[in-house]
Amino acid sequence: MMKMKRKKITIKKIDDKTARQVTFSKRRKGLFKKAEELSVLCDAEVGLIVFSSTGKLFDYCSTSMKDTITRYNAQDHGINKLNTPSQELQLEASNRIKLDKEIADRTQQLKQMKGDDIEALNLNELQLLEKTLHIGFNRVIETKEKRIMSEISDLQKMVEVRQMISMMSKTRCPSLIDSKIGIQEERVSLDSISCASDPLFEDDYSDTSLKLGLPFSNRRC
Repeated sequence: MMKMKRKKITIKKIDDKTARQVTFSKRRKGLFKKAEELSVLCDAEVGLIVFSSTGKLFDYCSTSMKDTITRYNAQDHGINKLNTPSQELQLEASNRIKLDKEIADRTQQLKQMKGDDIEALNLNELQLLEKTLHIGFNRVIETKEKRIMSEISDLQKMVEVRQMISMMSKTRCPSLIDSKIGIQEERVSLDSISCASDPLFEDDYSDTSLKLGLPFSNRRC
């Protein structure tokens, strides 16, 4: 005998309200029974939350519904944290991209100011580059002039200081020479006085006078 195949029941909403409530009650009990069997057979933590069409709550949990929900939220938060980068990392990455772009733009501007990579510039960009170079050139000239004037001022101050030193040395030298001459004259006068008052000098002078006078006195006698 051929076995009759079971006809598949199409799953759709039950229109009759009473039949719908009866079906809900039967299926709910069967679902909770299956959940309990799964928890016992496989040592699994199972939690079910069901709301009827009227808003009535039905739940089942193999341990504690509160602990199970807390564990679920922690697990879900950890997965989201791993899958989605934090705001700080996103902000850091965005800043890094901006910084890299700014560095690239500055490097390109420096090349263009040196005259490199300017073939792709249009007329407005070339005029802007020319204006920028002109402003920079004027600033270089102004800075150079200030530096030259500063060095000239320093040189003038050095010349003035040297002139003052030279004038001071010239005014001091004559007084030094006069003082030296006065000291030498004073020494000569002191030497002459000491020689005149020396008794040996007087004795020598008297002896010489006697020696010169004796021959004449003998001749007369």
